[in-house]
Amino acid sequence: MSLKSYIVPRIAQRLLSEDHFNKQRAKFERKRVTEGTGHSVEFFHDPTDPYSQLLKKVLPEFERKYDVSLITHEVSPPGGSAAPEREKLFEYAKLDAVRLAKKAGIEFNIKNQFAATNTSQADAKREQLGHYLGGTLYYGGEWYWGLDRLHYLESRLASLGLGVCDTPIYMPPSVPSGRGQTQTELHWYLSLRSPYTAIVCERVKALADAYGAELKLRFVLPMVMRGLPVPKAKKKYIPLDAAREARRLGIAFGRIMDPVGRPVELGYSLLPWAREHGRGYEFVNAFLTCVWSEGTDAGSRKGLQKITERAGLSWADAKDIVGNDTWRTEAEANRLEMMKRGIWGVPSFRIGDTITWGQDRLWVIEDALKLSKEV
Repeated sequence: MSLKSYIVPRIAQRLLSEDHFNKQRAKFERKRVTEGTGHSVEFFHDPTDPYSQLLKKVLPEFERKYDVSLITHEVSPPGGSAAPEREKLFEYAKLDAVRLAKKAGIEFNIKNQFAATNTSQADAKREQLGHYLGGTLYYGGEWYWGLDRLHYLESRLASLGLGVCDTPIYMPPSVPSGRGQTQTELHWYLSLRSPYTAIVCERVKALADAYGAELKLRFVLPMVMRGLPVPKAKKKYIPLDAAREARRLGIAFGRIMDPVGRPVELGYSLLPWAREHGRGYEFVNAFLTCVWSEGTDAGSRKGLQKITERAGLSWADAKDIVGNDTWRTEAEANRLEMMKRGIWGVPSFRIGDTITWGQDRLWVIEDALKLSKEV
């Protein structure tokens, strides 16, 4: 074991732990009381962003429920490094925001609006506080993106005695909620380097099993390994948000050994072979669990052996093929298909012509599976 593989997972585990999370909250509140300031929630609103428009629609209700001051800053759309596929993002956001509003029972129509002007100061503040998107709320060191994360802020404010959160404005639904037999294919676009892929792994398998769907593993190279830049704020926010979601869902996460680069390539070199032996999902699950919750170095012989054997496969056989490049053609084909359908990030999921992006959108796929069951 290298010094890095010993230290890094332990640091990550501490920084992403619930204990650290709670201590940071308490520290902020002590400072706020000492300084004599009130409870202020800051809303960074991008008028062009459908998600931001949707969040703005529910903020009057939010203000009625909680005794806080809401401060709005109009900001620019995210820069190219945060949104490398800007046109695809906008088109997908229009579809997804309307779909989300309908699920939440919110009357909502997207408005075509121009980008805000004179946003330099607001943009700088957003960056200084550590984010890159519009449609975000900030309170006491934490970010809450869009309608999907609003319930976390509601719960936090309620715990401070600032309101009652017995019924959040929107609570993401549990998945799966039903069962059935569909005899269809559930395509799962995944990356071994994606924390959101890690925390959705067992849920997407449970969903496929609940509806008798065949789970198709459509692996792609991580964005950063495709030459797409990732800003510092994004690198920081994503693990924190994934850890928060994992705690809510009861999923082990946080003892991380980032597999970016060679470890991902080694994992992909074994995945088609594992799939041929009927252990494709088991290999993906073992890899994701080991690197995202156990701090395993997947770039080491010992780490790969642990992953392989946990998947129920022979390391003696695996070590003869590990490191091959034959998987690259399939990974690129998966990426091209995903892009053609308007999606460029993972985890994403598809049933027939219905495609969605994000570990918090499995309900879209379940709705499609329910329709497949009825046909």
